[in-house]
Amino acid sequence: MSKLYVIGHVNPDTDSIAAAMSYAWLLAERDGEEVIAARAGALNPQTSWVLKRLELPAPELLTDASPRFESVTRRFDTTTPDKPLRDAWAISSRTGSVAPVVNEDGTPYGLITGWSLFSFLGETVGPHPNQQQRSIADILETACSEATDTDVPAFKSNSRIRDALNRILRSEKNDFFVVDEDGAYVGVCRQRDLLSPPRLRFILVDHNEARQSIGSLHEAELVEILDHHRLDNPSTHVPIRMTVDIVGSTCTLVSERTADAGLSAPPQIAGLMLAGLLSDTLTLTSPTTTKRDHDAAETLARWAFVANGPLAGETVESFGQQVIEAGAGLDARDPVEIVNSDLKLYETSGLRFSVSQAEVTKFVQLENNQEPLEDALDHLRESQGLDFSMLMVTDVVRGSSRLLIANAPPDLNDLPYQLLPNGMRRAQGVVSRKKQLLPVILGLLED
Repeated sequence: MSKLYVIGHVNPDTDSIAAAMSYAWLLAERDGEEVIAARAGALNPQTSWVLKRLELPAPELLTDASPRFESVTRRFDTTTPDKPLRDAWAISSRTGSVAPVVNEDGTPYGLITGWSLFSFLGETVGPHPNQQQRSIADILETACSEATDTDVPAFKSNSRIRDALNRILRSEKNDFFVVDEDGAYVGVCRQRDLLSPPRLRFILVDHNEARQSIGSLHEAELVEILDHHRLDNPSTHVPIRMTVDIVGSTCTLVSERTADAGLSAPPQIAGLMLAGLLSDTLTLTSPTTTKRDHDAAETLARWAFVANGPLAGETVESFGQQVIEAGAGLDARDPVEIVNSDLKLYETSGLRFSVSQAEVTKFVQLENNQEPLEDALDHLRESQGLDFSMLMVTDVVRGSSRLLIANAPPDLNDLPYQLLPNGMRRAQGVVSRKKQLLPVILGLLED
């Protein structure tokens, strides 16, 4: 069975990364499955700080879900060009008629196959009676290089199979080399496996919209969705397990499942879930926060704030403040990174648009960076082919937001937020993109 990945949305926030890592841990602990936590984009500053604080490695980066050569590669035993043919004969008897020949530096030299071996015998024995008297033992002492097909295509292990299909189909070969980034031998793959590779399996967390998912999701097998956002999920060929619940954080759902299984997360994983929960709920002050989030925070704190753990001596309030501050601020960040780091794409009524969110502790940071942020927002709109782009900058201390909009459509003139002289809009008391801002935008565009 192919690998099972747990992954959040593109441009992942802390809840997305924390939910992926903690749910992968839970499935491995509870069900004994081999599960891999992954991410669909770069870490933002807040998440990087959390992982460093908890001494946890970042999850594996996956740029898309398309099968790679590594998924159909078999690392067969090898020999070297100068070794006797009897070594290759022994290998091919175990691999099914193929023996990889590899140079001393680890790079592929070629393959000994049934075709190359018969070609060699044809040249060695041929039609001459005196040559036909050569014994098999004598022939097997010949150097492997004499019977090797050196014209074998090689593909990098992390390359997408579909990108090379035309080359594979044009080739007369049935076996191919797979190499690493340095060109060193990784293994051998066969054409029949490349034409029907195993699909990667995915569990989506913290999102259910295909446009927010890892690329080429249609080439993978979707196993489950665990989320707390609006529904706009991808279609599936078979029924899957799907949970979309009304809580402030996906980490709340993971913590509840952990407790339901009679388990307690280790301090690092519990601290990670708590960071995701506190980040998404602005330390339990966001209007998306529910009683279940408060209960989950209490449980996670009990698991995380243990003696000798990385968060020993912390409280929900003190740790939450550190998490929020780690993600707040604009002055030291690249405007392009700001508008791309916590970005979500939407589509309605024939319009495609994005809404990014950034956090500050004072709006003076936004005023000092307004022009470069507007330029970055407009560049984002053009590069992504969007109708308009919006940046929601939230003051996490005062619980309010300012909106920057690039190429706002006429429908958004009716936004119920004060238009300021500098062109921004004041969204007083608005801190949640999901629950407060997006419903207003969709309501205006869909009328």
